[in-house]
Amino acid sequence: MLNFANKNFQMANFHTLRVSQIKRLTPKAVAISFDIPEALKSTFSFSAGQYITLKKTLQGEDIRRAYSISSAPTAKEITIGVKKVEGGAFSSYANSELKEGDMLEVMPPEGRFVFEPTETAKTIAAFAAGSGITPIMSIARTVLEKHPESTFVLTYGNQSVEETMFASEITALQATYPDRFHTHFIHSRTREEDSLFGRIDDSTVNYVLKNKHTGLAFDAFYLCGPEEMIKVVEKGLSDNGIPQEIVHFELFTAATETVPTPPAASEGVTAIEVVVDDETFSFTMDQKMLVLDAVLKENIDAPYSCQGGVCSSCIAKVTEGKAEMVKNQILTDAEIADGFILTCQAHATTPTLKVDYDDV
Repeated sequence: MLNFANKNFQMANFHTLRVSQIKRLTPKAVAISFDIPEALKSTFSFSAGQYITLKKTLQGEDIRRAYSISSAPTAKEITIGVKKVEGGAFSSYANSELKEGDMLEVMPPEGRFVFEPTETAKTIAAFAAGSGITPIMSIARTVLEKHPESTFVLTYGNQSVEETMFASEITALQATYPDRFHTHFIHSRTREEDSLFGRIDDSTVNYVLKNKHTGLAFDAFYLCGPEEMIKVVEKGLSDNGIPQEIVHFELFTAATETVPTPPAASEGVTAIEVVVDDETFSFTMDQKMLVLDAVLKENIDAPYSCQGGVCSSCIAKVTEGKAEMVKNQILTDAEIADGFILTCQAHATTPTLKVDYDDV
């Protein structure tokens, strides 16, 4: 049985948490902190790099959004970063209407983009763009806190200084760990002193590895941001001889927001059986529908968050029949061979299908 990094089998259950602080990070981004009651401390324990899912009803619609945690696991509160996006229902609400003292429904932390500290010193590098810095902040803090000889190298891209999330927190880390925390800022729209100009690309990777930190042997690389940036950095690292198994990534936005097209074989109707929280539900679904969409249409409280194939909330196991994914950025080939699917990306391709959200 696989362990999906703190994936809670009751992930559809939300807890009501109080917003303890809202801090303006940029004109379009805020940091939101939550009080964690003593009774929920263990429920909301997390590994550096994980995320939480928030639920809010806005204009009569149930909205769920996943946001990475920026605080270290040792912090008393959980803090996330929320950047306003055009047309974003929750991000707009969080940036303009949410107030300290408000209550929000929050799922316990989950996610597989994690750093687990050990007793030995680690040398870690990260490449982040925009709001992709959020989980990297948690990872950087943990790396630097947990061992007095660990080193962290951050390359962080933004349009401008004004749009740089967690700028003051990064400055504070530099002051606290001047010999172990190294930062390289890159801006695409403004030229700044002591910063690179442009976007993160293969030349940026070469600059970091071959010019600035030639003496460091990195234990792991963490990449977080848009898909295009991640692909470019992955290739740059590979070209520099970095083994794939020490490169970890998390997408913050997918390359396209279009609805996935089902496989050509997906025609007709499937009789589906779904197991969620030890309950079994049976119904029929059109094979052109995504499994998760069909499940939610039946008012089944299955776990989900991004619905874009870039988080791990909706993972389930196919125990009978077959489902084919249109897109996958999460599961390994071995996990797919074992029957695991992202239900938000999967279409049924057989007359019957059994899906188990608990068997992960």
